[in-house]
Amino acid sequence: MQKRFSVFIPLFFSLFIVNVLLAQTPVKVSSPDGHISVTVSLQNGKPLYSIAQDSKVFLEESPLGLKTSIGDFSERLTFAGVRTQNISETYELNRAKVSKVEYQANELVAAFTNEAQDTLQVIFRVSDRDVAFSYKLIGKSLNTRVKILSEATAFNLPDQATTFLSAQALPMTGWEQTKPSYEEGYTFDAPLGEPSQYGVGYTFPALFKNENKGWLLISETGVDGTYPGSRLGESGTGGLFPLLFPQEGENNGIGEVYAAMAMPAQTPWRTITLGKTLKPIVESTVAFDLVKPKYEPSIDYQTGRATWSWIVWQDGSINYEDQIKFIDLSAALNFEYVLIDNWWDANIGRERMKELVDYARSKDVSVLLWYNSNGYWSNAPQTPQDFMNTAYKRQREMAWMQEIGVKGIKVDFFGGDKQTTMQLYEDILNDANNYGLGVVFHGCTLPRGWERMYPNYMSSEAVLASENLIFTQEASDQHAFKSTLHPFIRNTVGAMDFGPVFLNKRLTKDQKGGSLRKTTEAFELATGVLYFSPIQHFGLTPNNLEEQPQFVLDFLKEVPATWDETRYIGGEPGDYAAIARRKEKQWYVAITNGKKEDRTLELDLPMLKNAEITLIYDKSDRTAGLKPMKINKNGKLKVKLLGEGGAIIISK
Repeated sequence: MQKRFSVFIPLFFSLFIVNVLLAQTPVKVSSPDGHISVTVSLQNGKPLYSIAQDSKVFLEESPLGLKTSIGDFSERLTFAGVRTQNISETYELNRAKVSKVEYQANELVAAFTNEAQDTLQVIFRVSDRDVAFSYKLIGKSLNTRVKILSEATAFNLPDQATTFLSAQALPMTGWEQTKPSYEEGYTFDAPLGEPSQYGVGYTFPALFKNENKGWLLISETGVDGTYPGSRLGESGTGGLFPLLFPQEGENNGIGEVYAAMAMPAQTPWRTITLGKTLKPIVESTVAFDLVKPKYEPSIDYQTGRATWSWIVWQDGSINYEDQIKFIDLSAALNFEYVLIDNWWDANIGRERMKELVDYARSKDVSVLLWYNSNGYWSNAPQTPQDFMNTAYKRQREMAWMQEIGVKGIKVDFFGGDKQTTMQLYEDILNDANNYGLGVVFHGCTLPRGWERMYPNYMSSEAVLASENLIFTQEASDQHAFKSTLHPFIRNTVGAMDFGPVFLNKRLTKDQKGGSLRKTTEAFELATGVLYFSPIQHFGLTPNNLEEQPQFVLDFLKEVPATWDETRYIGGEPGDYAAIARRKEKQWYVAITNGKKEDRTLELDLPMLKNAEITLIYDKSDRTAGLKPMKINKNGKLKVKLLGEGGAIIISK
């Protein structure tokens, strides 16, 4: 009888039928090491979850569920059983902060049905650092499509938690109506319940301090053209942050704010990384653990370092003669790339661009070209414009770039997170791969697992980046402080094209005006390691070749852009940052001082016990010094830092 019945029920029920008779909520799943646990329950028809580490609560009971065109899956549900399994996977990355990942997690799939007997699965994965969950929607009857109108998903922080959050911008605001672009500042150790800067919540990733219990970082991964990017809403007084879809006005009102999907439908993954220190957050690979590559690379894409005239010399440098100077700078520093920014089509022209690409090739330097993403959803006037948003124009342009030897593009000014915009990102990446072009995004959304999903994805801005050092003195004054935020928040989940390392004393071409750099030169060099981007655009200018000592130039010639391993060494937001990165057998440890006062830090470097190292340090005149040292048998090293200073440790 039971066998006969199973023929007529959906596949989901055949998987769960044994558990239906036995299981009741709450149900629990723990990490492989047993320290992190997730509890899932159904209370008054509403699904909930909570997260603890070593019995200490990190997320209190929080809502789950979807509201869709085929029904409400957030209330009046019935528990339909659970399934558990162990997840084990080893994979490699070639454009990330690590090169090999061994992912171990325990999975729990909890099933709930609504009155129509449609099924919502909530899939939880729990590793030793991370919790992640996704929804899968399965219809009882034949349904080929569904709209996910909203999510009931929320994150209920303990009342005494504090926030380090970047505000969601209002649509069609900012310079030439290009926002939102993930370029706002952060709250700093702020209490729950304070309204966000613009009253519409916060962008991912979102960092919280759980009193003296530890830290947690909330984000998402696996977002592509099938779903919008999400954000956190306002928390109110109770610390409950709802997950929200994009705002109606984003991208000039083009596109819907909900998700339209094929059935069965599975959502992106929401991720929560937690620990007693920031170590799990810095070292987490959860953004990549939960996604798969979407297509094969058409060529072997090259990561590396780039010069970039625009960042200091600005629009006036986009001419043939200045670009020759920056190609020569890249060649002198053994950099792989030069980026030629906006207005190149007007100021250099396509014929002379071919000449520039040929000249760069003769110097073993590859060219990246800037493009405006759109023709109609912001007022940004920079050209080339109205190529990347239309398939036939985009493909024709990419064919031309491939023909003359351009190796990559930087696409700017997206201004939204709607599903249609996410599809544009994916379309640009897919087409670019067909023409052998790497892709960097600016004025853009957060990358969500894209280093693994798309083989030609290189980096994204999605941060209040180094261009602001040039635009305002205030940004330069805050540069050291913010170096203790980005490595623990934005850069933990994906590539961040910040644009590091400025060695000019004033950030202008003639160095007679403009922003005054407050940081030391060792600090600036350290940011080239501290900030991770597979294509790293440096803020260097040709005069630096004559002004800097040979050891500084040697460091720039040799510093990698991608890494085999990344480790948290120490620091917290507002204090200092110390992160170690390994390439093959060589370690680089970057340290920045977020405070204006001099200090001495004792670092614990177990991987460098008894090692011979080179230290780049702060001299009293704020230039960089060099000295060989040996780390003691305990792996301890004391490093002196000037106010707003830094250091780099390089193993031999």
